[in-house]
This record gives sequence, structure tokens and C-alpha cells, in this order.
Amino acid sequence: MVLNYIWIAFFIIAFAIALVRLIFMGDMEVFPAMMNSTFETSKTAFEISLGLTGVLSLWLGIMKIGERGGVINVLSRLLSPVFTKLFPDIPKGHPVTGSIFMNIAANMLGLDNAATPLGLKAMEQLQELNPKKDTATNPMIMFLVLNTSGLTLIPVSIMVYRAQLGAAQPTDIFVPILLATFFSTVAGIIITSLYQRINLLNRTMLFTLGGMLAVVVAVIWGFSQLDKETMNVVSTSVANIMLMTIIVTFILAGMRKKVNVYEAFVEGAKDGFTTAVRIIPYLVAILVGIGVFRASGAMDMLINGIEWTVAAVGGNTDFVGALPTALMKPLSGSGARGMMVDAMTTYGADSFVGRLSCIFQGSTDTTFYILAVYFGSVAIKKTRHAVACGLLADLAGIIAAIAIAYFFFN
Repeated sequence: MVLNYIWIAFFIIAFAIALVRLIFMGDMEVFPAMMNSTFETSKTAFEISLGLTGVLSLWLGIMKIGERGGVINVLSRLLSPVFTKLFPDIPKGHPVTGSIFMNIAANMLGLDNAATPLGLKAMEQLQELNPKKDTATNPMIMFLVLNTSGLTLIPVSIMVYRAQLGAAQPTDIFVPILLATFFSTVAGIIITSLYQRINLLNRTMLFTLGGMLAVVVAVIWGFSQLDKETMNVVSTSVANIMLMTIIVTFILAGMRKKVNVYEAFVEGAKDGFTTAVRIIPYLVAILVGIGVFRASGAMDMLINGIEWTVAAVGGNTDFVGALPTALMKPLSGSGARGMMVDAMTTYGADSFVGRLSCIFQGSTDTTFYILAVYFGSVAIKKTRHAVACGLLADLAGIIAAIAIAYFFFN
């Protein structure tokens, strides 16, 4: 329902602004630009879905081998103490906990191509537990928020962009991104738990969150001892080694259970195509709305309004130039990436705005894209508090990113 209102708002606000620009400013290009955006974003949505087909087939096939080989059940048992607290509505030891863990692990390593199919698999398993097939359950929403908060340990792609655009030290945003995304994730968990009345003040959850903090500190310290070239090599190598290790482990587990791993893979891979097709209409809807909103000039007006407001109350407006990346990130990953690159090109890769835009890009994830793809894959129409929790986690990440950027770079 919330997505419905937001989608309508995109079009109504965009149309109203475009009409004002046409009548009072004589801008004859605004409506053609808006219409062109509908065609371009529709094409983009289809291409994204088409591009996902192969990756979905690969990872759903691998997941099927892991499921048949018992790996998912083992992960479920290991994670049961934590997941029973965080996802109290999931039966203890259910295979979906293993799928959720695999998805979160892929996100933390920055392996987006692996994380999406693993997440879709988890969503399908959660849908099997759903008594109301068109309404999001509490576990679905908690899982979505964990994804949208964008917890990433190794932001390789952002560092690569910085290197390409001439940053003197491309890895200087590594620690700030790690801190910002950590705060975003913790905020998302707390906010969703308050909505769902989940008690986090217990030994298991306090120990888990404390352990996460210790890991974050250890990773920060370890990578801070490396030079930029070594850091890039190590982070990329670790991510790829872990990914290949997962694939081989699943295959070996299937062999141990005397599973025909080839047939299991093919059976799971068949679901990749059907899942990709189901995603298309939902993705087209959200990307077209975003495209129209951008083409009308509404995004620029929003940014200018924020800058004027901050300046009016005597605040520092240095961060405003990077806000397009922050505001675009919940709507479109590729759009936010473009905003980040534009900020570094315009202001300089080593400028405050350039660095802050990179921190924004790495601190949260594409909330509306994830909602559209994940909920669309299982035909969820009533999202309940998913959008509110996701956006509040994004807001926490944005605030943390601004504070951390001022601390490190200004």
C-alpha cells in the first residue's frame, strides 16, 4: 500500500512540476524528457531482469545442491539461537535461516550478483511460511531491512571508481563506509524490532551485536595496516575465494549425501528463468516512476530546497552537493552510482563532496529496488511497515555518513 502511494506521488509531483515549467518558464523539453525517461527506464528494467536470469539460474542451482546436501540445514542449526530471537516467527531449524545467512554474507562481501538470487531463494522459502500470500510477514520485513541497510565489509567497486577518477588514495573511504553501513544496519534492526515488538535486550542478541562490533573493529584495524594496492588485492581475493569455497563446499556436501549434483543443479536453475520473468513488471513500475521524477526536475528542486534550508538556519552546506547520491540510493543503484561519479567528476574525487558521495553509496542499499524485486518475486502486495523501516535505516545511514565524513575529511 505504501509503495502504491509513493508510486502515485512520483507521477503527480513530476507532472505538476513539469506543467509549471512549461507554462511559466516556457520549457518545451520537459515533457519530451519525461516521456523519454519512461521508455529508457522500461528498457533498463527489462535488461536488468534479463541480466539476472543467468545469475539467478546459477545460484538457485547451487542452493538446490546445498539444500539436498544438507548444508542449509547445518547453517540453520548453527544460526538458530540468533535467528529465533531476530526472526521469532520462523520455525526453529527451518532451512530459510541458512538461505538468509548466505544472502547476508554475500552482501557483506559486496557480491551483489550472488546476493540477489540467494535473497530471492530466501524470500520464496519465507513465502511458504506465509499464511496470507499477498501480505508481507514480520520475518520478510526484517530480512528486507537487513538487505536495504546495505551492510558491506568490502566496497571494492567504489574504490575502483575512485581510482579511475584520479583519487590520490582510493581506499581512504573504506573505514568511513564500514562505520556508516554498520550504524545503518544496527539502526535497521532496532527500528524493525520496535515495530515488531522483538526484545533485543537478551544475552544472545547482545553477544551477537557485540561480536559484530568486534569484527568491524578487527577488520578496520587489519586493513588499516595495508597500503592501497595490497588492500584492493586482499579484499578482492578474499571475496572471490570465499565465494568459490561456498560453491565447492556445496558440491562436496551433495556428493557426501550421494546426491546427483548435476540434476539437482538443473532443477534449481530452472527456477531462475521464472523468477526473473516475475520480477519484470514490478521493476518496470518502480524504475519508470523514479525516471519521471528525475526528468521533471523534482530531484533538483528538492536538493536546492534542502541547501537553502540548511543555509537559512546557519548550518554548514558542504554536504549538500553529495545529497543527490544519498537521495537516489534508495530509489536506484545505477542512478546513485551515476550521481556518485558525477559528484567526483564535478567536485573532484578527493573533495569533501566526492568522498561523501562515496560514503553515501556504500552506507545503504537500494531500498525500493529491493522491495520491488524481492516482494515482486513472491507477489507480495501489502508491504506493511517494510518501507518505513527501510527508509528509517537509510536515514540513519545518511546521518552517520555525514557525521563520519565531517570527522574524517573536513
